[in-house]
Amino acid sequence: MLTDAQWAMLEPLIEACRPKGKTPPQDLRRTISAILWRHQNGAKWRSVPSDLGPWSRAAQTFIRWARLGVWERLLGLAQERGVELGMTFLDGTSIRAHQKAAGARRKGALKLSETHVRRLGDLVGAMAPRPA
Repeated sequence: MLTDAQWAMLEPLIEACRPKGKTPPQDLRRTISAILWRHQNGAKWRSVPSDLGPWSRAAQTFIRWARLGVWERLLGLAQERGVELGMTFLDGTSIRAHQKAAGARRKGALKLSETHVRRLGDLVGAMAPRPA
């Protein structure tokens, strides 16, 4: 999903923001591609294509980074570097709310992090080479 040029631009930003653990993450490029794929398609985690790695690794990385604020730092760093972000429009007539969706606040920081990942996905899409 991520081209070599996109990854070359995104990798230093991720390395600056990601939590440093005892062991480096396995195939971070595929994991980030899986997270971006999931948020661009609006699919469930289990629907992530197998060529993007195990869906559980992508889901765990997303949730862990959301709780640690990595996505917010990554988006802020990308904006500081002057990367233009695209816009996304949703037609509210085609989006159905769950019957229990009464506007209650959601626990945790995952909701906000999903927005940041979508904006980061728009950023990656904007970096794609345009056909001449």
